[in-house]
Amino acid sequence: MTPIIYLASNSPRRRELLQQIRVSYEVLAFRGPARHDHDICEDTLPGEDAVSYVKRVALLKAEGGVRRIEWRGLPRRLLLAADTTLELDGEVIGKPRDGEHAVQILRELSGRTHQVLTAVVLTDGERYLQRLSTNQVRFRPLKDAEIHQYVASGEATDKAGAYGIQGRAAVFIEEIRGSYTGIMGLPLFETAALLQEFGYPL
Repeated sequence: MTPIIYLASNSPRRRELLQQIRVSYEVLAFRGPARHDHDICEDTLPGEDAVSYVKRVALLKAEGGVRRIEWRGLPRRLLLAADTTLELDGEVIGKPRDGEHAVQILRELSGRTHQVLTAVVLTDGERYLQRLSTNQVRFRPLKDAEIHQYVASGEATDKAGAYGIQGRAAVFIEEIRGSYTGIMGLPLFETAALLQEFGYPL
């Protein structure tokens, strides 16, 4: 029987990607989005670059997950956490605050190349191992009407950079360099490598 791991994420995309590589998991639910948990700060720190930011937040999510296992008296298992962010002109671009912010983000991405960074952490509660997936995405120039239509669809909500590559925003993307699953939010190559380091059978 395949061992079960904890997934410290509310993301349906990460669940789908784990299912794709036949990893058995149980979602370790947070009270709400991580940014609303007092012990997981998703705000950027002064002078923090995108790589440092995404690695720090992924690690905080993993540490928060381990604390929740202990608080709830759950059985010890491997725990997987991840965080995805965008970088454009040295600026960290996370999830939109609201529809207006989503429109602003998509206007900034229009006709340009940005980086999508996903950090993955796997822990047994004692050892914390991390990998980083760095990818480039180029958007074609977007018309204001299609930006507003996309945001009105609701798909931009709760997504880093206000879009999901696996959804309708795929028609915005002219070119990608790197990992498609990393851009989705869970790079399977890096995830599999971490699982194998802990002896998880794949």
